[in-house]
Amino acid sequence: TTMATAFVGYVLPWGQMSFWGATVITNLLSAIPYIGPMLVEWIWGGFSVDKATLTRFFAFHFILPFIITAMVMIHLLFLHETGSNNPSGLNSDSDKIPFHPYYTIKDILGLMMMILTLCMLILFSPDLLGDPDNYTPANPLSTPPHIKPEWYFLF
Repeated sequence: TTMATAFVGYVLPWGQMSFWGATVITNLLSAIPYIGPMLVEWIWGGFSVDKATLTRFFAFHFILPFIITAMVMIHLLFLHETGSNNPSGLNSDSDKIPFHPYYTIKDILGLMMMILTLCMLILFSPDLLGDPDNYTPANPLSTPPHIKPEWYFLF
């Protein structure tokens, strides 16, 4: 779901690379037997990538982080209730430390460092990781000569 959030966010600038990225990736769904073409038309909101697609991707980009947060909260709730897996089967309560405050403080510190790094990147060098072709407005009649995925899709 994190990659889906990144992908639909990548489409939002509606530049050349965004348009063609949306076209290529959504067309991959047409390979699903029986429902693929209908699924692609539903995601597009019509018969091609256009404003309806952009509106839907904006909604997905807004909703998906809340879904991810809910899934993480449910995961933490279950982890807190049952504990993590112990493959050896031995009782290891003697060498455990409490989650709060030790891990809570560590996680909050890591989150603050990530937010600070992200804010510095956004404020001082917003175009560092962007593709120059994405500043060209989307044109379905002109395909860029070199289409390549963004760096975060290469992992």
